[in-house]
Amino acid sequence: MTELESPTIPSAATVGECDVLVIGGGPAGATVGALLAQRGHKVVVLEKEHHPRFHIGESLLPANLALLERLGVAEAVRAIGIEKWGAEFVSPWHEAKSQTFMFGDAWDKSMPFSYQVRRSEFDEILIRNAAKMGAEVIEGCRVREVAFAPDHSGATVHAEYESGSACQWRARFVVDASGRDTLLGKKFDIKRRNPKHNSSALYAHFTGATRHSGQDEGNITIFWFDHGWFWFIPLADGATSIGAVVWPHYLKSRSKPVKEFFLDTIALCPALSERLAHATLSSEVEATGNFSYACDRTHGPNYVMIGDAFAFIDPVFSSGVMLAMQGGFVAADTVDTCLREPARASAALAYFDRQVRKGPKEFSWFIYRVTNPTMRDLFMGPRNIWRVKEALLSMLAGDIFGKTPIWGSLALLKGIFYISSALNFKRSWQAARMRKANIRVVDDAVSAAR
Repeated sequence: MTELESPTIPSAATVGECDVLVIGGGPAGATVGALLAQRGHKVVVLEKEHHPRFHIGESLLPANLALLERLGVAEAVRAIGIEKWGAEFVSPWHEAKSQTFMFGDAWDKSMPFSYQVRRSEFDEILIRNAAKMGAEVIEGCRVREVAFAPDHSGATVHAEYESGSACQWRARFVVDASGRDTLLGKKFDIKRRNPKHNSSALYAHFTGATRHSGQDEGNITIFWFDHGWFWFIPLADGATSIGAVVWPHYLKSRSKPVKEFFLDTIALCPALSERLAHATLSSEVEATGNFSYACDRTHGPNYVMIGDAFAFIDPVFSSGVMLAMQGGFVAADTVDTCLREPARASAALAYFDRQVRKGPKEFSWFIYRVTNPTMRDLFMGPRNIWRVKEALLSMLAGDIFGKTPIWGSLALLKGIFYISSALNFKRSWQAARMRKANIRVVDDAVSAAR
């Protein structure tokens, strides 16, 4: 099917047939849809919106590039992106003020950069590629219900078009890539707030922000401040994505319009304010409440869950797109095995479970501690004893699924953190108490974000 052709739309009275139905056309869904269609399966991808559509999360990791090459979209992404060679951390509590980590200094020197991209453009490249590979992509179609057959022979997917008309598909396998909608997570009541982390975000685009020069122009900058941290992501068209990731109770304290609250929050971070002194807000300010969660399981009979449909922790290390796409690759292998070799399905799903859980697990240890004063000290005064800096950079680059031997050095880095925390016991105890208070559940933080 070409981009100009209309898909065959089954009505409520007729049921479309497919091997795999993918719920969601973001990076996870578009990746798995393209790969399974390429392998000869009949794939339908249902996306509730129309591409291009706005989405936050513009920073890619170096590990993304190999995945883009394997999908055949590397050149298209290169054309819309600005190169990102490193990550800068800015602290108001340290004499050095800023510290830049270059991906080329990681353990594996072959992944020295990545891209910053407008997600509307990036996601459209991926979904059009899925159609090009043979998947039937249907936009403006929201999945309402998935009814699994008692004999595990497949599922009937009930969806609705923007016009209000209903439609159905019979699928042998379902991939939930529905993002934060977590359609199957909600259906099975397995979505859980993350008890170890809790954060909210406000974000918008600016034009005219002050950027670094030369190769550093596209670097992401992380600014710590009293209520959390900010991201500063330069985009190729001159816009800059600015976001504040804050504790939910801080967002709940808002007593003015969200735009004014966001600008006031930026003013609390002088280093960021300086870089936005001549900038102009160029988009609406958006806010999201309490967005750290995970589902109890990753799969079941005839379905898998990938990307944000399974879990989301925090955007501080820009891992979201990479983990979504990586999940798409492992899901494609898993679903292909389940459909072609049912006798191997159990082993394939067990491997899938380990792989999909691996990314959030490895990133989360650092995410939970990124605002801890001891962790800030380590980031602002990095040393490469026992190659711990190289290992950390590899993790930040997303190099956690290959054979790079970083795990021993990462374990040593964690040991250094614990020893340093013990040597500063009073400060560590106070920080732990403050974090416990900061991550407490604020039930109406989502309403406060609106």
